[in-house]
Amino acid sequence: MITYIIRRLIAAVGLLVVVSIITFSIFFVVPRIAGGTPETLATRYVGRAATAETVHLTAQKLGFYDPMTVQYANWAKGIVMGENYDYGAGVERCPAPCLGYSFITRQPVWPDLLDRAPVTASLAVGASILWLVAGVATGVLSALRRGTIFDRAAMGLALAGVSLPIFFTGLVSLAFFSYTLGWTAPGGQFVPLTENPAQWAYSMILPWITLAFLFSAQYARLTRAGMLETMHEDYIRTARAKGLRERNVVIQHGLRAALTPILTIFGLDVGLLLGGAVLTEKTFSLNGLGKYAVDGIVSQDMPKIMGVTLLAAFFIVIANLVVDLLYAVVDPRVRTQ
Repeated sequence: MITYIIRRLIAAVGLLVVVSIITFSIFFVVPRIAGGTPETLATRYVGRAATAETVHLTAQKLGFYDPMTVQYANWAKGIVMGENYDYGAGVERCPAPCLGYSFITRQPVWPDLLDRAPVTASLAVGASILWLVAGVATGVLSALRRGTIFDRAAMGLALAGVSLPIFFTGLVSLAFFSYTLGWTAPGGQFVPLTENPAQWAYSMILPWITLAFLFSAQYARLTRAGMLETMHEDYIRTARAKGLRERNVVIQHGLRAALTPILTIFGLDVGLLLGGAVLTEKTFSLNGLGKYAVDGIVSQDMPKIMGVTLLAAFFIVIANLVVDLLYAVVDPRVRTQ
C-alpha cells in the first residue's frame, strides 16, 4: 500500500511538470509556430491602448527574444521562486508562487486567485455533495426497480438534466425561485462562510441545486448501468445464498463494485469545477475563478488566463491523485497489485 502511494505521488509530480510544459507551449510556443512575433506576444500583456514602443520594450523585458528553452526555464523558475517585472516606471515583485503578473492592473495574479478561490470552492464542494448523493441514490433505486414507473421517470429526468444547459436552467431558476417567489438569494449575493455560515448556505443553495441537477443526471445513469451489471454477478448470488440481508448485498457488494467509474468521473468533475465553473459563475454573477478568466479574456489580460489555467490543471492533477488513492480503499484488488 505504501509503495502504491509513493508511486502515485511521484507520478503526480511528473504530471505537473508535463502540464506546465504543455501550458507554456500553448501560450508561448504555438503562437510562435503560427507566425507570431515577440511583439504580438507582448500585446497580450500590455492591453489594447499600448503604443508600438511600449510593446517592443515589454517584449524585451519579458525575454520573448530568448530561446524557448530559456523562456520556459525562466517561466518555471518564476512560478517556484517568484519574479521581478520591470514595466518602465519601476520594478514590481511577484512573490512565489508567481502564476503571472498583470501589466494592466499592475499587480500579481496569485492574490486575485486566492480572493476568488473561496467562491469557486464553495460552489464546487456544495454542488458535488448534492449531485453525488442524489445521483448515486437515484441510480441504485432505478437499478433495483428496473422497468418500473420510478425507473422510467428518474431516467427521463436524468436525460433532461443532461440535455439542458446550465445557463438555461440557471436563468429559469433565478427568475422563478429568486425574483418571483423570493425563496432564494438573487445572483451576486455571495457571503463568505467565515462571516455567516447561514447566509453563505442561503446565497449558494440555488447555484448548488442548479449545478447538481446537471451532474447528478449523469451519475444516476452511470450508477444504474453499473448496478445492473454487478447485481447479476455470481458473487452477488453467493452473498444472497449465504443469507446476507438485501441491504448489505446491495451496498457492500453491488454498489462497492460499481463505484470505480463513479470515482473516476467524480475526481475529474470536481477538479474541473475547482478550476472555475465558468457558465455557472457567469449565470449567477459569482466572482469566482471562472468569471475571473472570462474577465481576463474580455480585457485581453493574458496572465489572468494563464493563472487560472495553471491552477485548474493543478486541481485536476490533485483530484486524480486522490481518486487513485481511493481506488485502494474501494477496490481490494488494487492493494494486492
